[in-house]
Amino acid sequence: MGKLPPPFYILAVVVLACGGIPKGYDEGGFSASITLPAFKNDYNLNKAAWTNNATGLANRTANISSLGVLGAAVGALIAYFLNDKIGRLWSYRIAIVIWASGILMQVFSSGIFELLLFARIWGGLGAGGLTVIAPLFLSEIAPTSVRGMIVSMYMVVLLSFLALGFFINYGVSKTMSTSRSQWQIVQAIPLVPMGFAFFSSFLIPESPRWLATRGANEECLAALARFRGLSGDSAELIAEYERVQIEANALVEMKSLSLLETAKECLADPNLRSRYFLAVAMHTIAQWTGGNGITYYISDIFQYAGVKGPQTSLITSGAYGIVKLVITMIFAWGLIDKLGRRRCFTTGLILQGATHIYMAIYFGAIGQGNQHASDAAIACVFIYAIGWSLGLCTIPYIYCSEIFPTKVRSFGYATTMGLHWFWQFAVVRVTPVMLAALNKWGAYTFWALVCAIGLVVLRLWAPETKGVPLERMHELFEKPWYKSGAAKLGYLEDSMCEGKGDEKVSVEHQEIKA
Repeated sequence: MGKLPPPFYILAVVVLACGGIPKGYDEGGFSASITLPAFKNDYNLNKAAWTNNATGLANRTANISSLGVLGAAVGALIAYFLNDKIGRLWSYRIAIVIWASGILMQVFSSGIFELLLFARIWGGLGAGGLTVIAPLFLSEIAPTSVRGMIVSMYMVVLLSFLALGFFINYGVSKTMSTSRSQWQIVQAIPLVPMGFAFFSSFLIPESPRWLATRGANEECLAALARFRGLSGDSAELIAEYERVQIEANALVEMKSLSLLETAKECLADPNLRSRYFLAVAMHTIAQWTGGNGITYYISDIFQYAGVKGPQTSLITSGAYGIVKLVITMIFAWGLIDKLGRRRCFTTGLILQGATHIYMAIYFGAIGQGNQHASDAAIACVFIYAIGWSLGLCTIPYIYCSEIFPTKVRSFGYATTMGLHWFWQFAVVRVTPVMLAALNKWGAYTFWALVCAIGLVVLRLWAPETKGVPLERMHELFEKPWYKSGAAKLGYLEDSMCEGKGDEKVSVEHQEIKA
């Protein structure tokens, strides 16, 4: 595709990466908006009303935050059926419409608690679907050499709106009265960029890989030509088109299989089974290291660490979001396709674990009375953000979009993303309870242990996929799971990849030393 991608391809990446806005803004903008005085007044979240029932207040708050995540878990699974039945593009549009309708119900719930909860679940269906559709679509239109960077654009947009959400909340808290419109404006803002994404999606073609599975060969070639900015008779384009056809043929052979039969195909084959459960392990470890639970309650965590006042906490939370964004951008535009996936998640887990250990000591043995220790605790929250952004915040999306062959890619990606959302629901639901019941230090001790276990498991299991064409991914998983982490292939450009990949055609190995 050359050093500078064609403008049309850039537009497609921007439009599809906008699929990260609902999730990112929910973690930043919405999670912070429930701390606004107007929202607390409307939904009975003021501490004064719960003087003798702090657990009841924590549960009410957790229900509001977590039910959107529960809806997203179901939406991710529904996306599996939509993705293959009607295509990536229309699945993307439908998910946006469902999410937007949920946001509108949420904004106009007008203090009706039950309607708010329903709106959270309904909007979550669309948000969860987008977490499956957008990264998968991006991976299918990305050249192998920059696939990690392209898929990471989803996370860059997600984290941009996560950070923006905190600052928007700070702005309205400083400039607006505590009327209902205070939180309504905050929660309605993401409708604007998602409206742009929806209408702009009519300017881009369907995924070439999906078109190939439908026998739409001319449309497939035309879509590839538009994405690559090449003429239809270009040798480079024809070579990629042939690889897409090979991969699509494998899927066509299985298109009559039911969901159960697809699941059996994925779980019966040792190679596919290893890939599938690696994705399961990544999402499980990612969420139970603290994951999105910490992000949803970051304003409270900063106050626990010693930040004074809710408005100061919002600003600090915004800075936390910016740190995540900057590190993710560095990660996406340099580290992921240069250092590789393994080095990134290893560094990330080490940083996360180290900060969790300090926070456990701080809450368990030191406390806020020591100003220097408090300052270090606040710094640790930012260091945690660096580790999370370098590693398991983004890495699972990349692995899950690239390690599955076409014939089980939608099933593998959708079901593991569904698991991701269910774990996120559980973590978001229990985090405030853990912090209260385990006196904060116990929660951080638990998260540190998960980091240690995750480091060992993923170092043994997760191979380096940097530069490995999708068609050759199976070669990394031919050994037992605990030896897969050591599997490596020589770095190959798109044009050097030949053969049927997951169809077991013999391909020359190029081994390199670790």
